[in-house]
Amino acid sequence: QIQLVESGGGLVEAGASLTLSCAASGRSIRYYVMGWFRQAPGKEREFVAALTWNGSGPTYADSAKGRFIISRDNNKNSVYLQMNSLKPEDTAVYTCAADPYEQVLIGGGHVNYWGQGTQVTVFS
Repeated sequence: QIQLVESGGGLVEAGASLTLSCAASGRSIRYYVMGWFRQAPGKEREFVAALTWNGSGPTYADSAKGRFIISRDNNKNSVYLQMNSLKPEDTAVYTCAADPYEQVLIGGGHVNYWGQGTQVTVFS
């Protein structure tokens, strides 16, 4: 079992930056694909970004490309999401996820492990 705990959310003004962290425990994430999802009020959960176990080929949703950067530190058993140029439409609960398979994680349907989420609110 892997437990995922997110942190770093908050209330920020549009244009600001925020970095989310996801700390894993229980098992090493070294060979897991790690990702971030978000869910805005009244909307479906959506994929944001994913990173394979060796850090190759990050995958981003169109909404995140050019503004968000996903990274991981396997030694710290953690994954991060740096969010720049935040917009009000980025307001959502951001959740960390882990799965052995990249396509499963990006699909979001049967992901092995989920965190509880951290709230990000962007005001204009």
